[in-house]
Amino acid sequence: MDDGMITPVPKNKDSEMSQKNICLTVAYDGTDFCGFQSQRGTGLPTVQETLEDALEKLTGAPVQIFGSGRTDSGVHAWGQVINFYTVSTIPPQRYPMALLPYLPDSITIREGKAVPLSFHARFGAKNKTYRYQYYCARQMSPFYRRYACHVPYKLDVEAMNQAAAYLKGSHDFRGFCAAATPVENFVREIYECSVTADHPEEPCLLTLQVQGNGFLWNMVRIIAGTLLEVGAGKRRPRDMPALIGLGDRRQTGKTLGPQGLFLYEVNYLDE
Repeated sequence: MDDGMITPVPKNKDSEMSQKNICLTVAYDGTDFCGFQSQRGTGLPTVQETLEDALEKLTGAPVQIFGSGRTDSGVHAWGQVINFYTVSTIPPQRYPMALLPYLPDSITIREGKAVPLSFHARFGAKNKTYRYQYYCARQMSPFYRRYACHVPYKLDVEAMNQAAAYLKGSHDFRGFCAAATPVENFVREIYECSVTADHPEEPCLLTLQVQGNGFLWNMVRIIAGTLLEVGAGKRRPRDMPALIGLGDRRQTGKTLGPQGLFLYEVNYLDE
């Protein structure tokens, strides 16, 4: 359910010398987009189409981009990674500034670099880190309404971390993904899963950070919803192993809203 086929590497010597593979690190506010993946012909705004249109205007030629993964409607990114092939002579490090006139304020290019022609943003990813934010206060801050899930009461962070620890390691996560997830293998490995409250400027903000070798559809948002119930005292931390073992989506927590979710970082095999 991710990006697509790899663009063929050029076969003749001249085109091999002229074509470049450019990698960009992209941050975006996903509020006004219908996800990352292109939906051309529907009239719906997507991050991929917006980037491709901007790159075509800049380079003067059609561009197809490949993303490290898809984000759903309303989900944000700080470290989405894309790559594309071009014969443009624009220096890779100039893309962040060169694209500014062609992109909306909701998308920023954080870094540009040249990568080997064999690099693919999706297939070369070693691990990904997502963050989910909860805003725990009776009234929602207007400054976080687009970037956090409103929880109108305090959460037990210690209990949430006790529960989160059970999610680490390699497990079958079929109970923690959308029921219609079109995959055969539900096993994923989680390297880090923790909840922190280290925001001195905003003490009401909690952050769930999850790093793994891959994620299923809505997996982080369901983990966030399940840990929310633990933090609210509706579940016990020691219930987590049974929930994982059951593999039943009906037994895990709600899928929390997209506004609290960020694709934070993607790491690659050669880094």
